[in-house]
Amino acid sequence: MSRKLYTIFAALIIAAMLLPACGPAEVDCSKAETFCVGLVTDVGKIDDKSFNQSTWEGVQRAEKELGAKVQYIETTDAKDYDKNIATFADAKYDVIVTVGFALGEATVAAAKKYPDVKFIGVDQGQAEVTPNVAGLIFPEDQAGFLVGALAALMTKTDKIGAVLGTDAVPPVWRFGEGYRAGALYVNPSIEINIVYHNDVGFDKTFTDPEWGKTTAISMIDKGVDIIFGAGGKTGNGALLGAAEKGVYAIGVDTDQYYTVPEAAKVLLSSAMKLLTPGTFDLIKMAKEGNFPSGDYVGQAGYAPYHDLDSVVPADVKAKMEEIDKAIKDGSLQTGVAPVKPG
Repeated sequence: MSRKLYTIFAALIIAAMLLPACGPAEVDCSKAETFCVGLVTDVGKIDDKSFNQSTWEGVQRAEKELGAKVQYIETTDAKDYDKNIATFADAKYDVIVTVGFALGEATVAAAKKYPDVKFIGVDQGQAEVTPNVAGLIFPEDQAGFLVGALAALMTKTDKIGAVLGTDAVPPVWRFGEGYRAGALYVNPSIEINIVYHNDVGFDKTFTDPEWGKTTAISMIDKGVDIIFGAGGKTGNGALLGAAEKGVYAIGVDTDQYYTVPEAAKVLLSSAMKLLTPGTFDLIKMAKEGNFPSGDYVGQAGYAPYHDLDSVVPADVKAKMEEIDKAIKDGSLQTGVAPVKPG
C-alpha cells in the first residue's frame, strides 16, 4: 500500500471512530400490530432483587410469550412520576405498569388523561373504579402470617425480629403485622422485635441496605435468632446481616433464595407475593381484550425451605401446611386490618 493510500485509509478509520454510535431503532407503538408495555418504578431500582425486579420479570415474560416490546424507566425523584408515565403514554404504549403504592395517584391521573392506555398499578388498591386501571394487590398479611408462624416454630431463643421499610406503605405494614400475628398464633408469649424504617425520606426507606444490615445485627446481638427482612434493598441488607451472624432469615415478595444468593444458606423461606405471574396475567388480559378494572387480587404464600429443608422438623412442616390450608379456605383469619389504624 502506498503512503498516500495508507494515509487516506487511516483517516477514514479515525473518522468512522469519531462518528456517534447508532442505538437501536425506536419502536413505533402506534402500529396496531405492535404491542408495547412500559414499566415505571417508584424510587426503588429495577434490580432490587425483590419487588421491582419481580414485577419487571412479569413484563419480560410478556416479551417472551406475547411478543411484546418492553421498556422500563427507573424513577429517581418522586416529582417525576407524572413525567415518567407520560413518556410511555405519549409514545402510544398499550400497557403501562407502575410499581408501588406511592404511584397510585399519578397512575389514576394518567389513566384519565390517556383513556386508551391500560394501566396496571402494582400494590395500588383502587378506592374508585377507573375503567382502564387494574390495581394488582395481594394479601400480604397472609404471607406475613405464614412466615411469622414459621419463625415462631423454628426459634430457639423465643426472640424473633423483622426489619422493614416504612409502615406508611400499607403492604409493608400488612407484612409486618401479619408476621406478628402469625408468631403470636403459634406462641402467645414469644418476644417480637419489629422495626420500620420511618426515620428517613421516602426515597431512602427501601434503598438503605446498610441500615437494614446494622439493624438486624443489633437485634441478633440481643438474642433474636430469626430475621424477617422486607423492604427492597433495605430488607436485603437485613438478610445479609443474618447471614453474617449465622442466624436464620426470611425474605419477602419473591423467593429470595434465588435473588439474594449471599443469604441463601440461612434462608428458611420467603413471604411471597406472586408478582411475576400476577403482572403477566393482567398484561395478557389487556392484549386479549378482557382487561379488568378496579382491584385484582393476586396470590400469596411462602417459599420452599431449600437448603434448610433437612433442618425443618416434620412436625413443623405439617403445622405450616395446616396453617396455609386454613388461611386459604378462610377458616383462619390473620386479624390484620386492610389498612393501618389511625
